[in-house]
Amino acid sequence: MTATLPRVLPSPDGKPVPPPGTAEAFRAFARDLAAGRRQWTAETAQFITAQFDQFAAHWDTTRATGRDDPVRDALARGGPMPQGPCLELGSGTGLFTPILTGAFPRVVSVDLSMRMLQQANGRSPWRVRADASGLPLATASVAVIAAIDMLLFPAEIARVLAPGGVLLWINQLGYDGPLYLPVSTVDAALPGTWQATESEAGWGSWAVLRRTR
Repeated sequence: MTATLPRVLPSPDGKPVPPPGTAEAFRAFARDLAAGRRQWTAETAQFITAQFDQFAAHWDTTRATGRDDPVRDALARGGPMPQGPCLELGSGTGLFTPILTGAFPRVVSVDLSMRMLQQANGRSPWRVRADASGLPLATASVAVIAAIDMLLFPAEIARVLAPGGVLLWINQLGYDGPLYLPVSTVDAALPGTWQATESEAGWGSWAVLRRTR
């Protein structure tokens, strides 16, 4: 079941929409990966790592949108958040980590790219280089998973998230984003039963998916 909230934060002018063909190719990959129609391989992980290592030094000024409206709106209106550790997947240079650390007692930032994690020094106090398809975390060990412009690895998210835990699914550019997945697709891919709340904010969109069973 999904509840859709009305927008309260407007979309500013100047949205940095990526090239349609490139964005759709990435969205197709994200959909297929989430649905299990495509496998995540070591070669794919190496390719993604190399790309983001290359982008890291200039990410904040040339690649990142820098818009935090969807994250802030999700935390404000997505319902009560469990007060346990938060796992930030695909944390990059830590642009959004300070917002999460203001909401949760501990945030662990995970990324494939070591250079991205190095750029996050001063923003992310707990940084781990890891592949989100096989996290070095115990089962049911985190209360919240924040996935901001991230590929979806449903089985691993369900494994590490505690009963009653929450997934924050954020797309900074909404349906224009290269890794956008609608909440219905995310819900269908996740094992178990979930309740979702979603809305749009700024340039992007957010969903809070709460594990019920």
